[in-house]
This record gives sequence, C-alpha cells and structure tokens, in this order.
Amino acid sequence: MRVTFQETATLCCVLTFDDLLVRARALAGDGRRRALLGITGGPGAGKTTLAERLVRELNATGDPWVAHVPMDGFHLADVELDRLGRRHRKGAPDTFDAAGYAALLRRLREETDGEDLVYAPGFERVLEQPVAGAVPVPPTARLIVTEGNYLLVGTGAWTRVRAALDEVWFCETDEDERVRRLIARHEEFGKDHEEAVAWVLRSDQRNAELVATTRDRADLVVSLPVRPRPAGGVVGATR
Repeated sequence: MRVTFQETATLCCVLTFDDLLVRARALAGDGRRRALLGITGGPGAGKTTLAERLVRELNATGDPWVAHVPMDGFHLADVELDRLGRRHRKGAPDTFDAAGYAALLRRLREETDGEDLVYAPGFERVLEQPVAGAVPVPPTARLIVTEGNYLLVGTGAWTRVRAALDEVWFCETDEDERVRRLIARHEEFGKDHEEAVAWVLRSDQRNAELVATTRDRADLVVSLPVRPRPAGGVVGATR
C-alpha cells in the first residue's frame, strides 16, 4: 500500500475494496453492539453503488448480518412539498424528514435485543415517492450501512444524524462523470434530456456544492474511479 502525506496532515493511501471491507467489519467488532456506518457524498457520486456492494460482500460469507438503510426513504412526499412550496427543489436538505431519519438511526442502535424487525421507509424511483415499511432490518443485523447526501451537514436535525453514526465515509468521483450519471438517471426515470439537464444544473448542483463543504468532516474519503481498476482499487484518505 502506498502512503503519502499532504500539507494538510491528512494521511492519504491507496485502498483496495478489501481494505474497506476490513474497516467495515472492524466497526462491528465482536458483534455485541450494533454499529452504524454512514456513506455520504454529492448526488451521483456513487454512494448507493458502494453501499450495496459492501452489504452484498459482507453478507456473502454466511447469515446476513449487515443491513442497508438509505436516507432516501425520508424524502417528504410531493403533496407535502407542494404544501410547503418546495417541490421545485426536491432533494434539498429541507425536503427531507431529517428528524425522523435521526430518530430511526437511534432506534436501530438501541433496539438490538428483541426479536422484532424494525421497518425503515424506502424510496420508489419510478414514482419518486417515499414508501413506508419497505426496508426490513432484522434484529440479527450487527452493522447498518446508511447512505445519503447530508449525513455531515452541521445544522438542524442533521447534527443528530451524524451523532448516531460510528463513522462516515465521503464518496467522490470525477465531476464530469458525476454530472453525466445524474442526467442519465433523470432520463431513465422519465425526464427528457433538456429537462434532466435543467434539473441537474438548477437543483442537483446546488445540493452538491453544499455537500462538498462537509467533506472535511468525514472519517474517510473514498475517491471512486470512473472505470473500475483491475484490482478493484479505490483511493482513500483518512483523517
């Protein structure tokens, strides 16, 4: 593993995906307590892809012990966004139920001894709406991986989100690639090209600029290559 130092005294190193798996396993320790790992970054940075791969590979060695709980289930419904006059900027921090998200994370940390499932909300991309009770979290889950844009935002109820997490990783990727992914995503779910570009420039980019200001609060910065490296490498920087 190559290690270099920057003037900021940040330790930078080239990590393999296996290194990330080891780090995630270490958070759970001996399994006597439930650990929560957050993955953040701007829209289109690769958060969901990384989270899903972590969960899939950590669970591949036996009984599932890792659960994936995305932040997207806490989008406010369009009817509420219309009432608040915020639908035109859906995806901004104040278009989520941050307090509800923080409360769920606390519940997931505390409710580990019973036999009941905890149900988290999901998000239906085709409808662009939250769906209650869509994500079951079994009591056997010892590591919760949650991902979303605003895990490190330092205002309002978002501070309680960060307080509930053991560690937060920040995903970043090539800026042109990130924007391309966003446009393609909006087109996939119904917008024409012009509408997709307009939404990205008007809304997603503004949100990405806010998220970028939270990068230095992360425990690990994971720089995802545009094309996967042959050995599955990612670049990480730890503070």
